[in-house]
Amino acid sequence: MTTTVLAADVGGTKTILGFYAFTEEGLCPQRQHRYASRDWPCFDRMLTDFLQREGPGRRPTQLAGACFAVAGPVQHGQAHLTNLGWVMDQQQLARSLGLSAVEVVNDIAVLVYGLPHLQPAMAVELQPGEPQPGGTVAILGLGTGVGMAMGISTPAGLHSCPSEGGHQEFSPCNPREWQLKQWLLADLGLERLSVERVVSGTGLGHVGRWLLSTHPGPHPLQAQRTNPTADLPARVAAAAAQGDVLCQDALALWAEACGTTAANLLLTSLCTGGLWLAGGVVAKQLPQLRSPRFLRRLQRVGRLQPLAAKVPVHALIAPEASLFAAAQRAHQLAQPLASASSTSAQQRRRPWGNMDTRS
Repeated sequence: MTTTVLAADVGGTKTILGFYAFTEEGLCPQRQHRYASRDWPCFDRMLTDFLQREGPGRRPTQLAGACFAVAGPVQHGQAHLTNLGWVMDQQQLARSLGLSAVEVVNDIAVLVYGLPHLQPAMAVELQPGEPQPGGTVAILGLGTGVGMAMGISTPAGLHSCPSEGGHQEFSPCNPREWQLKQWLLADLGLERLSVERVVSGTGLGHVGRWLLSTHPGPHPLQAQRTNPTADLPARVAAAAAQGDVLCQDALALWAEACGTTAANLLLTSLCTGGLWLAGGVVAKQLPQLRSPRFLRRLQRVGRLQPLAAKVPVHALIAPEASLFAAAQRAHQLAQPLASASSTSAQQRRRPWGNMDTRS
């Protein structure tokens, strides 16, 4: 029996929507479309456009469930995307789709539901370990910001617990990190400095700006330090790859701060089932996250070092991991409905048609 679900990965820059079919062979993408989020006044209009993109000559297909992964906090089924002015409401989406199996969830938290179904090419190992069956898992999301989530084992599978741990206060581990923190507090006009200000793609740019501000001589990136339109994190990474010493130093400092953040999450969650790094920055900076400087900080947890050394750590590098996980979650949500009679199922669901692959 084939079950079709709707999945979405909703972000401030781009949004991807997709139909997925679940067959005896597993997950099968049916149709996807990528949107520029800022081109749409609200999510509802975007969703309507996607649902109406039907190829000719296809019969309607029943939709069983839907999951919307959102880049931001979700409270009581609502997500407010402040950069877009959008409000996504779980109950409203359920009514619009004619479904009861609908969920709006944070895009890092949803990754927990994808972990049991990952294919080998979707992740790489950063630290071998000894995963404990039934152990808690944790995810550290490194993108424009920092996200965190934990997955707790239950009889029904992993249950995801979202977190705003990326907004905890950044704690320096040495004099240089203390100097960085004091400079950023003054430069950004802040009373407190969150982890996200350092350990993120944006944070790499902040580290680069600090080093450029104290650099005694000219540097090719000096003009970019105060340019708000410059993609400084990308420029720092590119210059480091070409051998620039200052930018290599910025990446090293950033990687160490990432290691400390990962170690703190490991201790807080006691993720004996595994720790996962995810987000757009992870694939771009994989060599840094595989480096001894990151792994040393990961294990620098005092008397609990033996525990930290046994936790397997992986980097999730699949570019559409959130969409994949959202599809898995939508399928999971639809399962309690699968045993209902076809008559009652027809009353709950609205038919949407034709899933072609030409979008």
